Amino acid sequence: MSNIVVVYHSGYGHTQRMAQSVAQGAGAELVAIDAEGNVDEAGWAALNAADAIIMGSPTYMGTVSWQFKKWADASSKAWFTQAWKDKVFAGFTNSATMNGDKHSTLHYLITLAMQHSGIWVGTGLMPSNSKAAQRNDVNYVGSFAGAMAQSPSDAGAADMLPGDLETARLFGERVATVTAKFKG
Repeated sequence: MSNIVVVYHSGYGHTQRMAQSVAQGAGAELVAIDAEGNVDEAGWAALNAADAIIMGSPTYMGTVSWQFKKWADASSKAWFTQAWKDKVFAGFTNSATMNGDKHSTLHYLITLAMQHSGIWVGTGLMPSNSKAAQRNDVNYVGSFAGAMAQSPSDAGAADMLPGDLETARLFGERVATVTAKFKG
């Protein structure tokens, strides 16, 4: 079995719910980036030992949260020695609006993975984009690069749509499947 870690920052709980769904699908360990942008030593050890790293951040002002960026900058220690080279990487995000410039966040995560000489995995999920599509369908937001969710600004994390959480879970399964192929 592959060793997969989901590292994430969540400001209001929505990204944490996505992280839990991704981890469920991937059979992954969760490593939370705290409110100050830090990960403890056990979290860094888990990331260093992982076969795959799935990164998650809310989309704030068109990119990752400052806490996630602080963690990403701290990952330069692993970058300097190429410690994460050839690991599988993937990413996910949530914002309040349907578009919300979430793709900018995913592009940031992809760039970070490429800087670490990683291998990126997308969703592998077709979008729900027919006239019959409903907002609660899997991959309704329609992302191929990574999992995306949309949560209204006045909705708590408990109000997240099951379709977005199922998208995250299926995304986690895909990352686990691809990781097993690379590890095999």
